[in-house]
Amino acid sequence: MSESNEWAFPEALQPKASELNFELEPLLDAVVGLRAEIAQQAFSANTLGTSRTGSGVVLDDRGLVLTIGYLITEAETVFLTTRSGHVVQAVPLAYDQATGFGLLKALLPLNVRGVRRGDSRTAQAGDPVYLISQGGLPHALSGQLADKRPFAGYWEYLLEAALFTTPVHPQWSGSGLFNANGELIGIGSLLVQDAQEGESEGSPSAQGNMFVPIDILEPILDSLIATGHSGVPARPWLGLYAGELDDQVVVGGLAEKGPAKQAGVQQGDLVLDVAGTRVHSLATFLRAVWALGPAGVAVPLTLGRDGELVRLRIQSVDRSDMLYRPTAH
Repeated sequence: MSESNEWAFPEALQPKASELNFELEPLLDAVVGLRAEIAQQAFSANTLGTSRTGSGVVLDDRGLVLTIGYLITEAETVFLTTRSGHVVQAVPLAYDQATGFGLLKALLPLNVRGVRRGDSRTAQAGDPVYLISQGGLPHALSGQLADKRPFAGYWEYLLEAALFTTPVHPQWSGSGLFNANGELIGIGSLLVQDAQEGESEGSPSAQGNMFVPIDILEPILDSLIATGHSGVPARPWLGLYAGELDDQVVVGGLAEKGPAKQAGVQQGDLVLDVAGTRVHSLATFLRAVWALGPAGVAVPLTLGRDGELVRLRIQSVDRSDMLYRPTAH
């Protein structure tokens, strides 16, 4: 079996088949390379680029592949590359913005066995885990689950029990996270500077990766396959990119043509409350917005700007309505 020779983890960090409770080779085969091409006019082109690469994990023998959604959102073409070098075109089936998962279907057989899915809810900090990206054993990493906690993303994204791992894997996008039984428990999303609690943020020992837990896929998987949607009403989207500073929510940026910008929100504003509910973190802000109802609901905000209070009412939208839809071929 050919392996990538561009770079490799030291052998001491690579999983050793003789020490595992599962077969390693099928897992290495099941993590495929992914390349997506996106149109210049796509909504996400400026932030995520028009050529995206990462990994995907084969879920079954029919070519169903799970990845992180930002790799394939608004994709015109997607190609998968197996460990043996076999290249197959795939079509995106779904990008679920609430979870962050992306789902693909290979158009030709991958000749790869699908992985078993585990239960990420039972994973605990300190558990041994295995991070596998495209490229085979040189790109496979033995690590540990450093933490499991909520994660809020500035792009209006929230996980209640994200998985954080160490040491850091440099090819995290769409990579597979496997437990000690060789079961898939997460999909790679981010490089983070605070994976390890008790360490200084940004220090080498604190650097790691954030994985989306697999258990939030299970309730929506059948619907994603059948319809391309989770079946859950879309959350209200504001196009408001916020961060935290001294227990305050600060507007760091605004999406062009997004509802927040159109309503008059400005970069640097402090978000003080949502419909009368005081917010002090990105997570509490998002929960308060989403509690108002599905996409389309009006969202009243109280902002702090130059020492003054500013009250605005934002008409939320479904973010998927902002996305470019490539023409089917």
